[in-house]
Order: sequence, then structure tokens, then C-alpha cells
Amino acid sequence: AAQAMKAGVDIDLGASCYSQPLMQAMKEGLVSEKELDEAVRHVLRYKFKLGLFDKSYADFKLSDNEKFKTDFAFDELNRQAATESVVMLKNDGSLPVFVEDGLLPLSKNVKRVAVIGPNADNIYNMLGDYTAPQASGDVVTLLQGIRNKLPNAQVDYVKGCSIRDMSWEEIDKAVDAARNADVVIVALGGSSARDFKTSYKETGAADASAKTVSDMESGEGFDRAGLSLMGYQHQLLEALAKTGKPIVLVMIQGRPLDLNWADDFVPAILNAWYPGAQGGNALADIIFGDVNPSGKLPVSYPRSEGQLPVYYNAANHRNNYTDESAQPLYPFGFGLSYTTFSFTDMKVVKQADSVLVSFTLTNTGDRDGAEVAQLYLRQEHASVVRPERQLIAFEKVFLKKGEHQTVTMMLSKEDFSFMDGKGKLRFEPSEYTLMLGSSSQDIHLEKKIALD
Repeated sequence: AAQAMKAGVDIDLGASCYSQPLMQAMKEGLVSEKELDEAVRHVLRYKFKLGLFDKSYADFKLSDNEKFKTDFAFDELNRQAATESVVMLKNDGSLPVFVEDGLLPLSKNVKRVAVIGPNADNIYNMLGDYTAPQASGDVVTLLQGIRNKLPNAQVDYVKGCSIRDMSWEEIDKAVDAARNADVVIVALGGSSARDFKTSYKETGAADASAKTVSDMESGEGFDRAGLSLMGYQHQLLEALAKTGKPIVLVMIQGRPLDLNWADDFVPAILNAWYPGAQGGNALADIIFGDVNPSGKLPVSYPRSEGQLPVYYNAANHRNNYTDESAQPLYPFGFGLSYTTFSFTDMKVVKQADSVLVSFTLTNTGDRDGAEVAQLYLRQEHASVVRPERQLIAFEKVFLKKGEHQTVTMMLSKEDFSFMDGKGKLRFEPSEYTLMLGSSSQDIHLEKKIALD
């Protein structure tokens, strides 16, 4: 307790250190009252900055529904954040039904939809770890979002299986629903949901050794040795694919999970991570084309556990494994759209203390949409081994179909620098390659520049 207090730790989450041990430390003179007062001041200062003392009580005259509307008047922002975070990993047009180019977006004229999977209608699985109990109606699931979007269609729901629990499944029932549907939307993945049945340690971490089989397989206290879909999820997906009906796979998850089989056999895949309280509406917006997906992967998506760690900014080219490619299944920065973009006319101009990179971005498709233009850097000669490519700038640009825009990115000397062995930022005169594209592996334009 004394060491933590003197090191500047103001709060003890578990309350096991700053309760009796801290009092004992003060009695023994290891911590002064002045030091304790200063720690308390820090905590109170931030509480005041957060406005917690402006109105430190709830208005109990409001109904629960009115309280929710008062405290969370950001549904549209929530919905936008969810739609912009969803990454479309695949959209194959080889199984056309109610489609334009790829399977997605689906037409709202579809008559019957089967919504299947353990993450299709579970409010807590839409949310992340350490989520408080939610009132009814506060969270929109994927099933609810699709029903909101298709008021005149028949939407059949079957859970099919659980995330982890293998004592129950209804795969046959799910297959029957799929056979009777025009299209199948299946929601699989994982969960960080605190289901309020799982036991927790006094630190707040979940007890992964508890006998109760919850959905939770990600989050604090839930490390995994493998990346495969748990429970009967893979068996469910295979059974649905055998029906021959077009499938949209929605992955709701807290970590990248094995999608090798799905990438081979499922025509459309969306990665939603944990999309939040408006996640169901946001996913429906994308699935039915009211919103054009624009999310990009913030990680390199591995093919298997054996690839780990896999990351885009490796120091040099990696040789393939004997039995597998060294390249990720989906690279860092990757994400598909319902439209297409072109990068042209790249210019690099040196100024006194900066470098200006400009280019023309054009929406070459037939839908409005946004592209995340990504600028990567490689130092060609260095005193230490540098990454083969390093993201140094990016910009999200919305363009109407056929529209183009000149985009400019300003780089400082720090963008060309690196941390040396002494922990200091260091710049070296060198030749640098600037690479512009839509992902770490989809580079459209390159320019070299020499800096002194």
C-alpha cells in the first residue's frame, strides 16, 4: 500500500490494498496524511471535472424510460459509431438472390428471412465487458434491427446453439427455418457479457473456472488457447450452408476468431465487434444498404493460432509456413465497401519543417460512400531495423458517386522518426518510401523522398 501510494496510484479498484493495509501503513509512518490528502484531491478534482458534483443525485420523479431518454440522448450518434465500426470482410456475388453486385446489400423486398445464431437476439452480447444490467428496450439486437427494417416480411428466429454451452442445441430447427427462407442471416462469434450468473473475483475479474457455462469467452479473466468458434457454432454454420441458401454471416466478438472455413464457403461476412446499444439497427442499415460500410480492420486478422503474433508492421518479409501462408486472412486496414475508389495524382512536396502529401480520391462506383485513405512509410536506410511499412496518417473521406476530392496530409519530422535504444525520438537522414492505399496490403500509389 505504501509503495503504491508513493508511486502515484490514487485508486485501488479491488479495495484490498487501500483499506486496512493503507491504514496500517499510515500508523507505521510509511505514508503521511499529506500524501493521502493529495491522492484524495486528485480523485475529487477529476470528479468535479466530470461534473459529478453538479447534480449528484437522480431525478426519481422520472420513469425508467424517461430517465433513459434523458441520460442517453445520443441514439443517432451511437448508431453512427456502430455503422462506422462494422467491417465488411467478404461480399461474394456468386449466389445472387435479391442482390445487385454481391450478395449484399439485400433488397427490402425480400419476403422471408431466417435470423439464426446465439448472437442474433442477446442484448448483453452486443456490449462489452463490465457492462451494467440493462433495462428492457435499451439495447437493439440484430433480430430487432432486421424486424424494424422489414415490417412487411416474415422474419423467423431460431437461436440454434449457445456460444459455449454444448449441453443444448437446436441445429435441426435452424436448418428447417433456413430451408423455408429466401436468405439466412446468422450471428455467431463470442461474448464479453457479464451474465450476472458467472462468479467474479474480488478484483472484478470473471472466474473462468466456475462451473456455470456462460457465453463469456472474452474479456478480463477469459483468455483462450484457440481461436475456433466455441460450442456448436461451426456445426451450425456448416449445416446452414448445406441448405444452399445465401448466407450473411455477422460476427459479434471481442477478438478475431477463425474464419477460414467461412471465408471459403459463406458469400458475405460482416465483422461487428461489439456494436453497442444501437448495434442491431446499425447492422440492419448496412445489410439492407441504407448505410455503405466503411469500417477498416484495426488488427491483422490471423489464419490460425500458429501465426500469432501477426501484425502488418513487421520488420521484414516473412517466409511462408510449410503448411500455411504467413499473410493474415484479412490484412490490417482492410474493409470492403458497396462502391469503389481510385487513388490518382499523388504529389509529395518538401517544405521547411514538413512534408505535404496530396492525391485525388474518386468514388468510381454507383453508390455514395466513404473511404479511409491510408498512408504508410518505409525508411530505406536506417541504423536499426525498421518496419517494412508503418501507418503514419489516414483520413476518412465521404464522396458521392462519381465525385472526386483532393486530399492533403501534412507530415512532420516526428512522423519520419523512431524511438532509439535510449528511449528518445530520433530522426535520420534517409530515403523514404511513402505508400498510399486502402489497406496495408492494397497500395495504389508510391513516391520516394529524400530527407536530410
